[in-house]
Amino acid sequence: MRYYQFTDSGERRLAVETDDGTYDVTSTTPKLRSFGDLARAADVADLSIDALAERALDGAATVDDVPDAARAPVDAEEIWAAGVTYQISEEAREAESDTPDLYLDVYDADRPEIFFKATPSRTVGPGNAVGIRGDSEWDVPEPELGVVLYEGEIVGYTVGNDMSSRSIEGQNPLYLPQAKVYDRCCSIGPCVATTAAIEDPHDLTMTMSITRDGEVLYDDHTSTGEMVRSCEELVGYLTRHNSVPELAVLLTGTSLVPDEGFTLRPGDRIDIEIDGIGTLSNTVTEV
Repeated sequence: MRYYQFTDSGERRLAVETDDGTYDVTSTTPKLRSFGDLARAADVADLSIDALAERALDGAATVDDVPDAARAPVDAEEIWAAGVTYQISEEAREAESDTPDLYLDVYDADRPEIFFKATPSRTVGPGNAVGIRGDSEWDVPEPELGVVLYEGEIVGYTVGNDMSSRSIEGQNPLYLPQAKVYDRCCSIGPCVATTAAIEDPHDLTMTMSITRDGEVLYDDHTSTGEMVRSCEELVGYLTRHNSVPELAVLLTGTSLVPDEGFTLRPGDRIDIEIDGIGTLSNTVTEV
């Protein structure tokens, strides 16, 4: 099953997408208004998230098409990200940097690169604009599989866009927080697909396209099977000696990197699709 939160007449509600249609869980169980509510209730009831949702489907109202901008997959208190988990990412980071050996060392090391990415106020959902910094000359999206965590355990997956200022990070690796963490630096959506819905997170096709004024500037695809680390390994390092909040998302790295001469501009459109989850679409604005 796939879940997303939406707003109707100013009220937050929870929708579930099944093979038979999309239903308003809140219409039968008013206390379930978010994915977090559902995960929390399933934990208390000692049921899977999908099993608890199925109980609420009897008599549930159907949901018509909800505009992307009215959706949110999950209210993640923190979003973290992993870097250099694909070979092409390692090569791109080496190419942009004055200290390239650092990235090769991380790619081959036992310990992965994991960094803090975004707070809720810096995160946007589908249909909203992601940001590029006004003091950066080279900006790219980074499409990634997002792991959704409840109490540190994997409960689902979403699509993520880890926006990045390659010019700032390339000047010095110590500038990574400024290259990665700023207004509108991250997008997640369009939903959360539970672990039962994703048979193997390491065998998913991921595509990204970038259009400008109707012209496709970039269009490519990859497989999460190209990751050199597993989702479980990355989560294990994130939660090692580190207390993560009740709901968190960990982005797992990218292998779709536009050519070195490409940079995003305001008004561009980014579409990222992952099998079994859906398509995350955002425009671009300067912040």
